[in-house]
Amino acid sequence: MRNFVSTMTVVISVIALINVAPASAAKTDKSEIYRLLELFGDVFERVRSDYVEETSEEELVEAAIQGMLQSLDPHSSYLTKKTFKDMRVQTKGEFGGLGIEVTMEGGYVKVVSPIDDTPAFRAGVEPGDLITHLDGKAVQGLTLSEAVEKMRGKVGTDIILTVRRKDVQPLKITITRDKIRIQSVRSRVEGDIGYLRITNFSEQTKTGVTKSIAKLRKEIGEDIRGFVIDLRNNPGGLLDQAVSVSDAFLDRGEIVSTRGREIDNAQRFHARPGDLATGLPVIVLINGGSASASEIVAGALQDHKRAIILGTRSFGKGSVQTIIPLGASGAMKLTTQRYYTPSGRSIQAKGIDPDIVVEQSRVEPLRRGPRRKESDLRRSLRNNDKESKKSKEKEDDKKTEEVVPKKSIEEKSDDEKAKPERPFDYQLVRALDLIRGISLYSSQAAN
Repeated sequence: MRNFVSTMTVVISVIALINVAPASAAKTDKSEIYRLLELFGDVFERVRSDYVEETSEEELVEAAIQGMLQSLDPHSSYLTKKTFKDMRVQTKGEFGGLGIEVTMEGGYVKVVSPIDDTPAFRAGVEPGDLITHLDGKAVQGLTLSEAVEKMRGKVGTDIILTVRRKDVQPLKITITRDKIRIQSVRSRVEGDIGYLRITNFSEQTKTGVTKSIAKLRKEIGEDIRGFVIDLRNNPGGLLDQAVSVSDAFLDRGEIVSTRGREIDNAQRFHARPGDLATGLPVIVLINGGSASASEIVAGALQDHKRAIILGTRSFGKGSVQTIIPLGASGAMKLTTQRYYTPSGRSIQAKGIDPDIVVEQSRVEPLRRGPRRKESDLRRSLRNNDKESKKSKEKEDDKKTEEVVPKKSIEEKSDDEKAKPERPFDYQLVRALDLIRGISLYSSQAAN
């Protein structure tokens, strides 16, 4: 026997929700509510009995709930039992798929950010890409959940994304699905500076930051000059992890506040004593793919003047979604609050403006012919300083070295060939230079 959801059951369920609604909802004219519920019941019954193809009552109710939630904003949605389970797995840092954070815009799936070292990232998917077709079938008409479900699939299978990108003809990108294992925090030494890359905010993020800072301090030693926190293309994640990461670099003060419809439900999160960076300079890198939890961290450190924010304006998602389980029927993701930076800024649809705007660029040296110097002029005065003479000798040696041909690519050792060459990162180079400049200025001022 098929599962049957009668019109009366649907209406009673909705009335039950209304009875537990906030007091403000009770002010609405009850007769109008009953009239609308009766309208819903009539439409539901007519579709169930007269639609050209037989449709299950469960599908109709789920579609109605999905439509109601998605009409509110791009981030509220209904989660089926499967998608709810997938979401819980994702926040733990391991899930299957392509490796992209997405939202809806104009009926298309918009890429907020590809996740580092995932199939989508390696295939060249970029923040801001609009996905118009999946395997040749139009995305328009699908809900976000339906589109995401189609992008998921068996590991090793391919999917073709048709992508619209600014100032570029539509692209077709083939991506092979894979199991996505996200290492939330990566770190490396950049000379005398510690570099931390945070790819998203999952349950392991704060622990990863703490371990990475300790590791970097041990590797660099007492000569460490500061830290770069890279939040570029970080789509966000768990609010409590964003608060914890911010707290790691602050000694005191508010980190973020969240406010909903009811003033009494406002929450404020404050830092506790203990700065893991012990006052060393911190630079935070952001761009248009930095969203939600990333913006909480950038906004908190910017408002407290604890870090310099460098890069381009962030995504601008300043809302909080609450996951509300619905028993055995899945869950609903509902936008319940907006968040505000310590200074009271709401960044919803505005984003975080960096302190120093630096576009990602490719730097090419200008080729110039030889220029004459004072020392080249006839009868110019000579410098009798001993250090100057040593410098002149070094310069002559350098000119001699330049005559010797450099090793060709073929003559490189096997170890040199094995090391992949890291792409030039102009924004990171600027951040490293800035930290060294701050450190130099601070040491001179102290003397």
